[in-house]
Amino acid sequence: MSAPAASADSPFPDGTPDSAEAAARATRSLQGLSPELTSRVPQLLEAMRSVGTGLELHTTLDRICETAAELADAHYAAIGVVSEDGEGLSDFVYFGIDPETAERIGRLPDGHRGLLGALIHQPTTLRLADLSADPRSCGFPPHHPPMRSFLGVPIRVQGEIFGNLYLTEKRGGAEFNDYDVHMVRVLATEAGIAIGNARLYEAAKQRERWIDGSVAVTTALLSGSDAEEALAVVAEQARHLADSAAGIVLLPDEEGGMEIVAVSSDEPGGALGVIVPPESRIVSQLLEGQAVFIDDAATDPRVMTDLARHYGPVMMLPLQSDGRVLGTLVTPRARGGRPFSEAERTLAAQFASQAALALMMADAQRDRERLAVYEDRDRIARDLHDLVIQRLFATGMMLESAQRRSVVPEVQVGVGKAVDELDVTIQEIRTAIFALQQGPAEAPSGLRTRVLREINMAAVPLGFKPSHHFVGPVDTVVGELAGKNLIAALREALSNAFRHARAARIDVVVDSSVILPDGRQGVRLTVADDGVGIAEGGRRSGLKNLKRRAESLGGDSWYGPGIGEDGGGTTVVWQAPY
Repeated sequence: MSAPAASADSPFPDGTPDSAEAAARATRSLQGLSPELTSRVPQLLEAMRSVGTGLELHTTLDRICETAAELADAHYAAIGVVSEDGEGLSDFVYFGIDPETAERIGRLPDGHRGLLGALIHQPTTLRLADLSADPRSCGFPPHHPPMRSFLGVPIRVQGEIFGNLYLTEKRGGAEFNDYDVHMVRVLATEAGIAIGNARLYEAAKQRERWIDGSVAVTTALLSGSDAEEALAVVAEQARHLADSAAGIVLLPDEEGGMEIVAVSSDEPGGALGVIVPPESRIVSQLLEGQAVFIDDAATDPRVMTDLARHYGPVMMLPLQSDGRVLGTLVTPRARGGRPFSEAERTLAAQFASQAALALMMADAQRDRERLAVYEDRDRIARDLHDLVIQRLFATGMMLESAQRRSVVPEVQVGVGKAVDELDVTIQEIRTAIFALQQGPAEAPSGLRTRVLREINMAAVPLGFKPSHHFVGPVDTVVGELAGKNLIAALREALSNAFRHARAARIDVVVDSSVILPDGRQGVRLTVADDGVGIAEGGRRSGLKNLKRRAESLGGDSWYGPGIGEDGGGTTVVWQAPY
């Protein structure tokens, strides 16, 4: 049977009292009650004390369920947390059902139908002798334990419905009585206070995490990282903070769509380089600076990539600063994952704005550093041309004059060889000058030529030119995405050798005839030196970047002994499918 609605003189109306007032009224209402109810007051006070301890929200909900079951002498208890749109349950916490039974039952109630759905739209106290006899009941799924008696009480937090507390199957086969209703109502009032405190604490901790994440991104971006690494940092931090299955950064491409340029995920690579076509309605919204929120990417027709089938709720946030859209930050959760709350959406949007600002500042900083490098390279090129080459040329002319005047054949031959070596040296210096004066926009498209350009550029700070060797049709079989990442890996490896190795010899090999462990054809870059090797406990951020870049393409990277005596130095290997 159903309990009547609370009357005007009922001490526990389903109103919306303030938490302190509610507790006071609940306590005063116990005065003058029957001896049976009064005898249970110590148990109620202990239950209220137990519920009020702790600040973690989910732990608090677990404790409320257990305490309510003990207080009302029920086998089972649960709390259904009403979703933000008020149309279902966003969470369902239960007590009394063991993990094995819960696994056999399967999916938790969503509150869209049945008795639980009715209580969402009519949040009032409900007591039933046999819940299966209620016309609103839709039955139990297979393997669900039998339940007859039922007591449902709404939980309000600061005047708003948070959810409902459900108790079923009173021990001994009895029905829940009036005393149980009174006790559970008092407990529900205290639970509302405890939940409110836990939600405030959780919101504060959540804001703190997002702020710390924004600081970490800003620090990383302004520490001198290259563009690819900067975007990878944004993706990784967003994934961690949003508790999502992946963090993805997209940038506009030349065709009007958006390209995935950075991915942070536990899943194997394959997303990097994927293009979202301009025909997608989502792309136009994002390029206009609008955030897009998707409930289920796998079934949403607006998502036009095969990657969507792996994901459920998705946040797509424009990386926008000063009216300029730099790209998009995407944080998808796995299929069946909980939707993003309003608080999470707001915090994520603020994070994206901060990340966009940091990206612009980092880009400006890199431009300044790049300008300083170009100015320095121009100065070095001028000095090499105006001073070094002129002196070498003058020295060559002096040697040629001495050669003509000499009458000793051996001297003539030796001086001639010295003049030839000077001519070769002058040609190499002119090649270095050309490399120093060449801007990034002038970079040729052939992979072989780009590799040679990187080697020639590295020769200036190294003081010698690394040797090189190509295997296979490098220019014709290696695609643009793999080639672009190979050049970045080569630049990273040569930079590490210059800064740390103190090497006298570096060998570079690019092999496009490699068969990867999974059977695919790939390209392998090997950079070996005879330097000091990698010290124990030394920094390995550069090597980690190489490995992360390779894995994002479905490849791998590792290092081993070098080409020095007894394996001295380091050999870095980077490979990826093409």
